[in-house]
Amino acid sequence: MGNLYDYFSAPDDPTALTAFDEGAEAAGLPVLPVKGIDPYVELGQAESLLTGTPYDEITPLPRFNRLLSSPEDDSRWLVTLTDELRDALVAARPGGFAAVAESWSHIEEFGGNARPEDLSDFLGGLAELAEEAASRSEPHRLYCLMSL
Repeated sequence: MGNLYDYFSAPDDPTALTAFDEGAEAAGLPVLPVKGIDPYVELGQAESLLTGTPYDEITPLPRFNRLLSSPEDDSRWLVTLTDELRDALVAARPGGFAAVAESWSHIEEFGGNARPEDLSDFLGGLAELAEEAASRSEPHRLYCLMSL
């Protein structure tokens, strides 16, 4: 069936944890559901392409996929995404995703099965979420709720 990912924004980590308990939509948070684009390797590679920062320099960032939920959970996890990703998505709008999606579609983790158009659409949706998050008087942060 594959993993499900709900990318969403929230004002802070405690509010994001509410989404872990209730679900992002039920918590009243804007959400982008997607199947098959994990926040660590796959989205991390896109972050590298968007920011021009090597992947191995992104992974040590304090908010890169930091686990907020209990490590004891075996079928659901909540992780943070970086503010650098949020800001790069906003800066790339509008229409700045075709070249990134083309390069991104060739990463090994997609196994040759990713269409650049689909990835560009996903990045566009995530950019809308990021733009809404960044435009608030107190900028929201991005998160990912993963489910098996």
